[in-house]
Amino acid sequence: MANEFEVELDNDIKLEEPKKYKVFLLNDDYSTMDFVIDVLIKVFRKSQDEATKIMLNIHNKGKELCGVYTHEIASTKVAQVKVLAREKGFPLKAVMEEE
Repeated sequence: MANEFEVELDNDIKLEEPKKYKVFLLNDDYSTMDFVIDVLIKVFRKSQDEATKIMLNIHNKGKELCGVYTHEIASTKVAQVKVLAREKGFPLKAVMEEE
């Protein structure tokens, strides 16, 4: 005897892209330019040239975009900057803003 099952599938499932967050580094009067470049290379995977350009923009404009990520990755990058800055005794700060 065969059992018959009817399965109803919801064809209206909508997948959405996760929200993205911009991560910025903020200028301060104490973090060295070399340290900021080092953070950009290590945390944000920038090339030496990219890191130098971003560092100069941070210095001149007060802040600069370092990347756009999902919430989890963005918050991890902000935390990594905080740890590296504390280890070196600098007040460098990263912030994230919803895109």
